[in-house]
Amino acid sequence: MNHDIHIIGGGLAGSEAAWQLAQAGWQVRLSEMRGGGDMTPAHQTDGLAELVCSNSFRSDDSDKNAVGLLHDEMRRLDSLIMRAGKIARVPAGSAMAVDRDVFSAEVQRALDEHPRVNVIRERVDTLPAIGPTIIATGPLTAQSLAQDIVKTTGQDRLAFFDAIAPIVHRETIDMDICWIQSRWNKRTEASNEDGDYINCPMTKEQYLAFHQGLMDGEKTEFREWERDTPYFDGCMPIEVMAARGVDTLRFGPMKPVGLDNPRDATPEFPQGRWPHAVVQLRQDNKLGTLWNMVGFQTKLKYGAQIELFRTIPGLQNAEFARLGGLHRNTFLNSPIVLDRELRLKNASHIRFAGQVTGCEGYVESAAIGLMAGLMAVSELSGRRWKAPPRTCAFGALLAHITGDAEAETFQPMNVNFGLFPPLLKVKKKQRKEAYTSRAKADLGKWLSERELVPA
Repeated sequence: MNHDIHIIGGGLAGSEAAWQLAQAGWQVRLSEMRGGGDMTPAHQTDGLAELVCSNSFRSDDSDKNAVGLLHDEMRRLDSLIMRAGKIARVPAGSAMAVDRDVFSAEVQRALDEHPRVNVIRERVDTLPAIGPTIIATGPLTAQSLAQDIVKTTGQDRLAFFDAIAPIVHRETIDMDICWIQSRWNKRTEASNEDGDYINCPMTKEQYLAFHQGLMDGEKTEFREWERDTPYFDGCMPIEVMAARGVDTLRFGPMKPVGLDNPRDATPEFPQGRWPHAVVQLRQDNKLGTLWNMVGFQTKLKYGAQIELFRTIPGLQNAEFARLGGLHRNTFLNSPIVLDRELRLKNASHIRFAGQVTGCEGYVESAAIGLMAGLMAVSELSGRRWKAPPRTCAFGALLAHITGDAEAETFQPMNVNFGLFPPLLKVKKKQRKEAYTSRAKADLGKWLSERELVPA
């Protein structure tokens, strides 16, 4: 099949960009090295859009949360990732979580069946010299291609470590100790009847012993060139968080507030009472047979993980479908090397998309892939690209990546209201709703003004 554009990388961003271009009538060649004899340190399958870390797309609340707003904006632009997420959704309170296998299979099916997409299993080692191209190889870009990117951009790579949380077989969790409840009993249309999280309670003594175990446990050793690489705060290994203070975890992933342990019920507290700390597990697949340990990304060695995590009440007999891990992510210093349309300044036929641009998170990666796809549609059609307003989530995220951030201190960023133009004379309690209301109105206007590209 002859193609109009070449997309390299079949993750969230590459898959989304391919979908947008194909839906607009353009022929797409999508190159993915997995399945062609190569694999990354973090992936386990050759499926398109495989989720290698959490199975959560975070909050789905579009009225009070920036990432929930981004979900809404993507749905309004016919996002493939949001389509697949709806089909693969599993209960997770107010968050949007998916069965990772169902999700990847749905993205794969949609692109395999699309008449204008040709998925090729091949590794690309150098940037194409000619022809419209989108590089969406993500933070685990193959070394050969990464080296060519460095050579082409003239900039050193930036890097940080990303950690993976363990997954536990549901049948090995002791439900005589644990209980099911969502924090503050929040519900969504995907919620289970009783709640969406399995909660493992800890007394103060158990928590302190667990904290010490994190400090003492044997951890992955770094190579010399890796030792100065920073972590991304949104995916911090749990033992790194623990090192910041004995109570840090109790105000982070192990916070007990909003979770009443029914087994501690008394006449005075008939609904139970808060434990000293709680380990939460979130459903990871549609069948409910796999549950991941929320916020438990780790660089502990496998033996140390099993020994320590089985001291958690309710997990004493836990069997792990996957243990935690650590991998090195790479990304561009985008404010320096990319223009406002995600093109390399010294090779304008090449766009970048996804986490390699310096955004962080599944949703943000897919969103930038969607934007790169629409930018390419405009360019192939001979039309001028009009960026979405900075008052919406798309526009705020793009602005951060392509120029608003300081190049000297540029780091990966999740979408957040701090990236939006400030609102004046709005009370703090009303600020989030005001941000989202403004964003939805402004995006609606932008959508109505966009020139339609014939399919």
